[in-house]
Amino acid sequence: MKTIFAGSLPMATATISLSLLCGISGTQRRQSPQAVSPPGAAAASPAGSSASGRVLRLAFDALQVSNLERSVDYYKALGFAVEGNPNTAWTSDEVTNRLLATKGALSRTAALTIANAYSGKPFTLYLREFKGIERKNWSDLTPWDPISNHFGLTVADADALWVRLQAAGILRPRTWGGKLIPRPGQTTGGLAYIMDPDGMNVEIVGQRPATPTAPAERLGLNHIGLVVLDSDKSKAFYGTLLGAQFPQTPSDWLSGDFYDSVVGSHGNILRLFNGIFSESAAPNERMRLELVEFKNAGRKEIGSYRLSDIAVNCIGFEVDDLDAAYSRLTAAGVSTWSEGGVVKLQDGTRAVVVRNPDVGFFTELFEKPKR
Repeated sequence: MKTIFAGSLPMATATISLSLLCGISGTQRRQSPQAVSPPGAAAASPAGSSASGRVLRLAFDALQVSNLERSVDYYKALGFAVEGNPNTAWTSDEVTNRLLATKGALSRTAALTIANAYSGKPFTLYLREFKGIERKNWSDLTPWDPISNHFGLTVADADALWVRLQAAGILRPRTWGGKLIPRPGQTTGGLAYIMDPDGMNVEIVGQRPATPTAPAERLGLNHIGLVVLDSDKSKAFYGTLLGAQFPQTPSDWLSGDFYDSVVGSHGNILRLFNGIFSESAAPNERMRLELVEFKNAGRKEIGSYRLSDIAVNCIGFEVDDLDAAYSRLTAAGVSTWSEGGVVKLQDGTRAVVVRNPDVGFFTELFEKPKR
């Protein structure tokens, strides 16, 4: 398969996702992903739509970085693998720049992969660095600021990973005391928010071992998380328009020391909405998109931001009919980011970037060429 985010890289197969406090499912009253969409049940389809224009799968996540080599080294330390032999030379591609609205920019990209925790198949994370254009730096966002994003990673031995990152001088914890926070009923392992070199949050979750009544948690990327302002707007975009399956039961507001300690602050009030899409490398398995809504005082007012800005991300979805999907979104008032709308890439893939109507998250829709 071909990636459409890079416009020229081969499609890799892996990346990120868990969620603020995925590991604490036992401490909150909410439906599990299995209750929302059992394996094999989710080729996401927009509510009320015809068969055309469906989202087939959540295909990738892409993160804009300030130093490509540094970010690649960081994610390799977390267990990601570099896809192929990346060419990190600076290039300028007019078509890709129209897709990303980065006119005149030079860029370079690396594709990394890591196992999806549900399927074991690889999921792709793209890291992209730009130069030659003005870029804002959003690396100082807190975990509760709008447009902040994260992904969750379940690891076999969180304590050992913690020690390795610390020894390498790249551990940047947000947690109380800079330590892993044990989950209820545990004394080791646990979970924590840590920051990548550009301030993006990675939620490290130590694997919960098997019990007589439940298997051990699966390792790998568990979800992609987005901090939203208006959960109804965001659910309408990712659910009604793009087809994510969200639980029908209301989500409770959560608070307390455990939630505060994981993100290293006080007074958090939050709720989680987990939407389920099919996953790129295993369409009968799930990929979880978590929307996190905070009701915290003192959240930053986020001004305008661009796809090329540091620490901004873009999620990619493959669709079966791009024209139908794009028409549905524009009819609903969703704004287009790409210059001139849909563009055709060198490999025949057609793609467009649009923005979530809540806080403006970037979303790429693409359709691969028919064979």
